[in-house]
Amino acid sequence: MTAVPDTDVLAYAREHVLENGAGLGEAEVLEVLRLPDERLPDLLALAHEVRMRWCGPEVEVEGIISLKTGGCPEDCHFCSQSGRFPTPVRSAWLDIPNLVKAARQTAETGATEFCIVAAVRGPDKRLLSQVREGVRAIREDGNDIQIACSLGMLTQEQVDELVDMGVHRYNHNLETARSHFPSVVTTHTWEERWDTLRMVAEAGMEVCCGGIIGMGETVEQRAEFAVQLAELSPHEVPMNFLIPQPGTPYENYEIVEGRDALRTVAAFRLAMPRTMLRFAGGRELTLGDLGAEQGMLGGINAIIVGNYLTNLGRPASADLEMLDELKMPIKALSDSL
Repeated sequence: MTAVPDTDVLAYAREHVLENGAGLGEAEVLEVLRLPDERLPDLLALAHEVRMRWCGPEVEVEGIISLKTGGCPEDCHFCSQSGRFPTPVRSAWLDIPNLVKAARQTAETGATEFCIVAAVRGPDKRLLSQVREGVRAIREDGNDIQIACSLGMLTQEQVDELVDMGVHRYNHNLETARSHFPSVVTTHTWEERWDTLRMVAEAGMEVCCGGIIGMGETVEQRAEFAVQLAELSPHEVPMNFLIPQPGTPYENYEIVEGRDALRTVAAFRLAMPRTMLRFAGGRELTLGDLGAEQGMLGGINAIIVGNYLTNLGRPASADLEMLDELKMPIKALSDSL
């Protein structure tokens, strides 16, 4: 595909994405990512128009909790939960009463989504038993919040078991472009992750798949990643920005500059006009004084409230106040079921 000149790319995107609902291809996404800072306001405004046109004004709010923390056998170079690196994180399990409490607190914020996460290559029988017990206990508590899981790579049997439990969405991030993945993880392949996502989609669960920006990828690889995600047609794409974790191979990596982060969010929106884009880990550190508001007005339409797995986030009340000030309604549970 021939690249669209940067003087024309926003006009091209306005016609093809805003008017027709078709995502940009790799060449056009790359041109967007190369736009100079002075064109950033126009880019963010267009991305917001696209979000409003094809997704609407509602924002989905989610909370996440770690059922099993640390001790993961994989070597994802960004992750403090890998047992292969000398990080401060130690292996721990969350008991069912605290899992139920966390789900209740998440629902009280107005969130419609509660994601149970485990630091594993893939779930064993013990972990799946804990998840089943946890889902049952959350329901017995009278909580009808939607439950998602992120438990690593799955077999077909495990996919079927999660469907039987009533898990409606599965998160498994591709993390980065296929061409860059071997520099980030060596203990499994990008294709193994893709296979899990394919099985999840074919089983009828919603697919949640995103990645982390700022892991040494080139701007060309960011464009590659955007269109690879678009090919997957995920329901949701979490947008994370690297938080350099002590003890990991990436502990000395630079934080993504705020304008680059916003440019990337907008480019991903133009690649996936109908997909839920969720602000996730690293947004507070990366955006700094620019504030999350610019992202919410630049293509984002979902947000994780509270803390992340091993990192502190903004208080849920601060994000909810922001959404109120921006007059962005929180997606209702009844509309999500």
